[in-house]
Amino acid sequence: MPKIEVNANPDYAPEGASFEVQSGKSLCDALLEHGIEIEHACGKVGACTTCHVIVRAGASSLPVATDKEEDMLDRAWGLEPTSRLSCQAAARTTDLVIEIPRYSINHAKELP
Repeated sequence: MPKIEVNANPDYAPEGASFEVQSGKSLCDALLEHGIEIEHACGKVGACTTCHVIVRAGASSLPVATDKEEDMLDRAWGLEPTSRLSCQAAARTTDLVIEIPRYSINHAKELP
């Protein structure tokens, strides 16, 4: 099983995180299952950018982004060449290092 390493983020993973994930699972679902409450305002259907992540290592192992995902990413805050919507990118067999950007375009963040 591939390992996902999450870089530290003061809002989502203050000390960072590391966990194994089943191949084929979306990055968003993997994060949520491991207690990292990444936003997903559209219900994980790729219709917003609140689950935007930057893949710092292993990006080339992910399935290619669809045109729809690329169009949505154009709206994301802090877009980088290895940015992905975590609800649309699924882990395969390669370990990944991801970073959750500090900000999103979501104006009203839900509190736990």
